[in-house]
Amino acid sequence: MNRQQLIEQIKTKKSFLCVGLDTDLKKVPQHILNEEDPIFSFNKAIIDATAPYCVSYKPNLAFYEAFGVKGLMSFEKTVKYLKENYPHHFIIADAKRGDIGNTSAMYARTFFEEYDIDSLTVAPYMGEDSVTPFLGYEGHWVILLALTSNKGSLDFQMTTDEQGERLFEKVLKKSQQWGTKDNMIYVVGATQGRMFEDIRKLAPEHFLLVPGVGAQGGSLEEVCRYGMTSDCGLLVNSSRGIIYASTGSDFAEVAGQKAKELQEQMAVQLQSAGVI
Repeated sequence: MNRQQLIEQIKTKKSFLCVGLDTDLKKVPQHILNEEDPIFSFNKAIIDATAPYCVSYKPNLAFYEAFGVKGLMSFEKTVKYLKENYPHHFIIADAKRGDIGNTSAMYARTFFEEYDIDSLTVAPYMGEDSVTPFLGYEGHWVILLALTSNKGSLDFQMTTDEQGERLFEKVLKKSQQWGTKDNMIYVVGATQGRMFEDIRKLAPEHFLLVPGVGAQGGSLEEVCRYGMTSDCGLLVNSSRGIIYASTGSDFAEVAGQKAKELQEQMAVQLQSAGVI
């Protein structure tokens, strides 16, 4: 999916919602555990219920790798189901890869050739040669960690040099020498609030993947006030607040309702910003 196709989906659906498929078998409804492949069964039900209200899905690889080969098979089935039944949804593999060049090249082959996924989260700590192997695939995106919402982000991301430049600002500046607004997205946590203003000074046109709205306390209104662009420029992720909104037999129905509520809020924000 290219940038214009993503923007068209956002405008058509009046939504920039990404649903995180962080499927934890300790949290899913008990009856799902009786299924032959409970992870895929849960994902399928969530996808079918939320697809009308979102433009993206983000399976987090940790929740699949924890179950070894079976978990990876569930991941692969989920991706295949999305591609066959909901081909206009932007798929993000949240794997946070990043290693020396030849290793990154193999990670890129895994996700962009074997799975043919739209995008992959990548850690920038090892620098240019750990990121550029992912950027050689037309129609695929790197989603680079920039400013996250976890407590530990203060340990490194906010540290400053002698000129007062923060590390996340260095990441934004330097990485734009490797990729463009057409193949690179930045992760910025929703709890960062007005920090989005600083992000937009350095990356005014790039899309931002924004986790942390809902369960982690991030404000959709603040994210939009300081981070939205004329093309929207945002993919706001919600995981727990949607997929675990109910642990009963109505879990999918409730998830769909929660996604619809967010979509309706997003439509208001898009209209206020003149995007639609």
